[in-house]
Amino acid sequence: MDITIHWTFLPHTDPEASLAFYRDTLGFEVRNDVGYEAMRWITVGPVGQPGTSIVLEPPAADPSLTDDDRRAITELMAKGSYARLTLATPDLDDTFDRVRESGAEVVQKPTEQPYGVRDCAFRDPSGNLIRINEVR
Repeated sequence: MDITIHWTFLPHTDPEASLAFYRDTLGFEVRNDVGYEAMRWITVGPVGQPGTSIVLEPPAADPSLTDDDRRAITELMAKGSYARLTLATPDLDDTFDRVRESGAEVVQKPTEQPYGVRDCAFRDPSGNLIRINEVR
């Protein structure tokens, strides 16, 4: 079986702040930017990896959601416990410094974890937890 990750979705609350984080801070390329009414879907991905994308989406765009669902999603996003993404880099210290210097909220400095990885963590502008593992 040959399976890859093609798209994953993360909610965003501010498209311009999300662009600044994913494009300008992390260096991802913008692959698509689609608006509909007051909503915007932005597809970004790592340069040189055209088959892997992150779609930054309005958190409450699903028409099947109730108002209570939308409130719950908004509250979970504000706490940073709604969505997460793990990235990888060969130079964790340099990546950590660059992301921290962008003003991103640091959740965890580079740390050797007892389960065998060295990683750090940030929150993106919408509160999503972004962990970055060091590739060894």
